[in-house]
Amino acid sequence: MRHDAMNVLGSALAPCSYDPLTGYYRDGCCNTDDHDQGSHVVCAKVTQEFLTFSLKRGNDLSTPRPEHRFAGLKAGDRWCLCARRWKEAFDAGVAPPVFLECTHQRALDFVTLEQLQSCAHGTVNKP
Repeated sequence: MRHDAMNVLGSALAPCSYDPLTGYYRDGCCNTDDHDQGSHVVCAKVTQEFLTFSLKRGNDLSTPRPEHRFAGLKAGDRWCLCARRWKEAFDAGVAPPVFLECTHQRALDFVTLEQLQSCAHGTVNKP
């Protein structure tokens, strides 16, 4: 984990999920850099409604893709989502709940803290 990474609350970025192993770097955290074109920085607990929405938008998050170290998601999994896709889901009324402590501050380039807070899951339990 990058020790200087900050979350949207201004404190150290907490891990999102180790099972399934998430993050642009597959390090369990929503770390990012300029190479992460999708800005996978929003830690969310995915719902079936969101997975269906994402599939209809052309992004199948349920089918395993071993070549990308991706086992496929099911409702209840925690995952570092693309900030733009989360915002699309928010605008459509199907945004999954987020873990603020695990959401990278770069998410604020795409959504407001108030939008994230309105979908906050609560406190972080072990990922």
